[in-house]
Amino acid sequence: MTAECRLADATFDPAEELANFSAQAAGCGAISSFSGIARPVGKQGSDVSAMFLESHPRLTAASMNGIAADARQKFGIAHLIIIHRHGTIMPGEAIVFVAAASSHRRAALESVDYMMDRLKTEAVFWKREDTAEGSQWIEPTGDDYAANSRWDKTETQ
Repeated sequence: MTAECRLADATFDPAEELANFSAQAAGCGAISSFSGIARPVGKQGSDVSAMFLESHPRLTAASMNGIAADARQKFGIAHLIIIHRHGTIMPGEAIVFVAAASSHRRAALESVDYMMDRLKTEAVFWKREDTAEGSQWIEPTGDDYAANSRWDKTETQ
């Protein structure tokens, strides 16, 4: 059983990370993953020149590790990984990679969804979009919080 949470300050290749994770999770019946990519257009419709994610090394790592531990306990995950960028991120670059391996597909699929909902709303990051019009700090939306709150009511098998 493995769990890895990593703050990345440089670009990474989600396909390579998935291949490495899959090799590590050999023998599991299901592997699910999600890759988040920086969009070229911001929430206000402007072209994004860059995104900046500020983090606090200890607090951000602790929040990520807590989310991973909760996912393992809630879904019985055998292996998981969370990689999250911080610093300057250009459009088209990976921001986040999450993967889970378990005996059955439902646990793997749901745990990745669960971790992403929690990362969006609870992980200790401050996100800014830079555009030609200026910079704007971005907060989680009401939809983000609603997606996360559904897990309070969901029981796994």
